[in-house]
Amino acid sequence: MKSVAIVGAGPAGLVAARYLRQHGFDPVLLEQSGDLGGQWQAGAAHSGVWPAMRTNTSRVVTCFSDLPHAEGVAVYPHNRDMHAYLHRYAREHGLTQRIELDTRVVEIDGGDAGGWRVDALAADGTVSSRRFERVVIATGRYAKPKTPSVPGLETFAGEGGVSHAFGYRGPERYRGMNVVVAGGNISALEIASELAHHAASVVSSQRRQRYVFSKLIGGVPAELVAFTRFAALAGESFPPAASAQALKDMVLRASGRPDGLGALAPAESVLEAGITLSQHFLPLVAEGRIVAKPWISKVEGRTVVFRDGTSVEADALIFGTGFEARLPFLSERVRRTVRAGRNGLELFAQTFHPEHPGLAFLGQFDIVGPFFPVIELQARWLAYAWSGARPLPARAELAAGIEAQRPMLDGPAGLPMHALAVQLARLAGVEPDVRTQPALARALLFGPLTPVSFRLTGPDALPDAAARIAAAAAQFGVVRDSLFNEEQRAQLRALAGARGDPGLAALVADVPAAIALQRTGTG
Repeated sequence: MKSVAIVGAGPAGLVAARYLRQHGFDPVLLEQSGDLGGQWQAGAAHSGVWPAMRTNTSRVVTCFSDLPHAEGVAVYPHNRDMHAYLHRYAREHGLTQRIELDTRVVEIDGGDAGGWRVDALAADGTVSSRRFERVVIATGRYAKPKTPSVPGLETFAGEGGVSHAFGYRGPERYRGMNVVVAGGNISALEIASELAHHAASVVSSQRRQRYVFSKLIGGVPAELVAFTRFAALAGESFPPAASAQALKDMVLRASGRPDGLGALAPAESVLEAGITLSQHFLPLVAEGRIVAKPWISKVEGRTVVFRDGTSVEADALIFGTGFEARLPFLSERVRRTVRAGRNGLELFAQTFHPEHPGLAFLGQFDIVGPFFPVIELQARWLAYAWSGARPLPARAELAAGIEAQRPMLDGPAGLPMHALAVQLARLAGVEPDVRTQPALARALLFGPLTPVSFRLTGPDALPDAAARIAAAAAQFGVVRDSLFNEEQRAQLRALAGARGDPGLAALVADVPAAIALQRTGTG
């Protein structure tokens, strides 16, 4: 069996180990802390999870394909539920005994015929040096908080001090204070929303106003209707401006314009503005419990001055301004070739680099949308490519793919989850063909992009995948039957025309006939 070192025992490391083990590898997980779980290990030094934190995406897409959440877990699981889930996943797949805890990787180099040298520091201070045939980097992206340069920030004199969202541990220490939360990502808006019920005042300062998507749309988790296979196919088939406008229209119908509710005005292009998810931020702004301001121009003692010339006296300043890629254990040679952009690394499909065979990366990206379906597909493709179950693209194709993704890598918005998921599914040979699954076509195109929706065909297909796909689509009323509604039919006719796909056009025209053909075996 080929030896593989996996750096990190969070969600990405665990799912990588599960599939590599399934396909003939001998994985060892090297975890710097005393427990598995990565960011979901609340309270650990490397975790930015605060006590009350819940997932931003619903349980049906915040899990892996072969292990649903336990009965009774909330639609948006608590961080304790996520940590327990990852422990259960490790046990059920025989991974627990493969994890070396309190083992911090200090250097990785090699990649020649002798494999990869991995030096690691144990809890007792000893350093071991071992050789592995393959190495997977699964340390997560959210480890090095990024605090922007603000003139005079070092002079801030508020009693609550300056901190980053990564160190936020709840609202109690800010009770009765005047707080400025700087940043427009999910964590910044969620922290501002929580503090609005405890602090004396909350100001949200943003460099650029994003469109804000409510977590629930008519009682349905937003990601189940926004991040779909249809949206991914439309993004491939129509001009970028048209797909962006459709996404913007969906957000505005669900949540309204931020500036119409008292927030700042976003750029007209949703691609330029970006999107963030928060259930409570805009209603709290509309009620005046959160005051929206442009970015900070300077700080003078307790005075925080904004770019519009207004100012507030603040007791605490919290930056929810994201994270930098941090891979200090990689040799300089490797770091130089896998340059970190705003949204990920310079890798083919965020996984491989042609200069470093035998080295792979999982979860080292900033995506918009659910994380778990993407990292499972990434882990599957990795295992299939290394085992030979699927061909790894040629060196020239890998290089061309890296070049093509550079604009998005450095763009203002994160990588679209549904686009990356469909790309990885194709590489892994597990993208379902809706034309051969007419009874599931509506769920596969417009229903939740769940991990199990990629277990219908190809390596590791599940016998109960179809039933579970239908159940997930019906759970929140996203899709209750196989018949497309009129809006969906119109969208699919346009998509079939743009893609030149007569099979899709025929399916749209008569789903019941397609189902009958499939059942009789003549379709």
